[in-house]
Amino acid sequence: MSAPRALDVRFLGRRPYRPTWDWQRALVDQRKAGEVPDTLLLLEHDPVVTVGRNAGTASLLLDEAAYAARGVELVITDRGGDATFHGPGQVVGYPIVDLAPDRKDIRAFVRLLEQVMIDTCADYGVAAGRYPGEPGAWLMGADGQPERKIGAVGLRFSRWVTHHGFAFNVSPDLGYFDLIVPCGIRDKGVTSLQRETGRRIPLAEVMDRLAQHFERLFGATRVTAGA
Repeated sequence: MSAPRALDVRFLGRRPYRPTWDWQRALVDQRKAGEVPDTLLLLEHDPVVTVGRNAGTASLLLDEAAYAARGVELVITDRGGDATFHGPGQVVGYPIVDLAPDRKDIRAFVRLLEQVMIDTCADYGVAAGRYPGEPGAWLMGADGQPERKIGAVGLRFSRWVTHHGFAFNVSPDLGYFDLIVPCGIRDKGVTSLQRETGRRIPLAEVMDRLAQHFERLFGATRVTAGA
């Protein structure tokens, strides 16, 4: 059984994408050196479309200038996965955690992040599940098949230290997702907690639920909640 971990949880409000990405990479180096504990960053981003390192541009429906004209930044990242949108009303979680020596299972960590979002959905009476081969948290259609995505996962690993992470739709403007092919999947929709419940839920409340579920599933104890 894995030993309990200390986890520094930071609630950061709204931040632009690129400086946060730079900070993640600095934290990865610090975590590998043992200078910081496992860390979970929770925040919103300014509107941005990000694309995984091997995804290409097939999922981008506009060019960079057209995105910029709509107030949306375009960033090619070093994570896995395809195109996704981040923006206000969406909680992004960046776990910078060391899976060594006793948690070195990439698929298990992806499932853990999916479960964090699935359990958070359940807190609000929304039944979510998995879609084999397409990481994330999904809601099913009347036929029991995955129909619409409420949360995405995209990660990078460096000597077993993780960064990037998950994005959970609480109350974003879902129209932004029409500017891309979300996660490269053309025949599925995107949804949010607000759309599924019919009510506006405070983002800070959802952030704390996500943090609690991550702590429990990762076997960690929160040591700080810095800003």
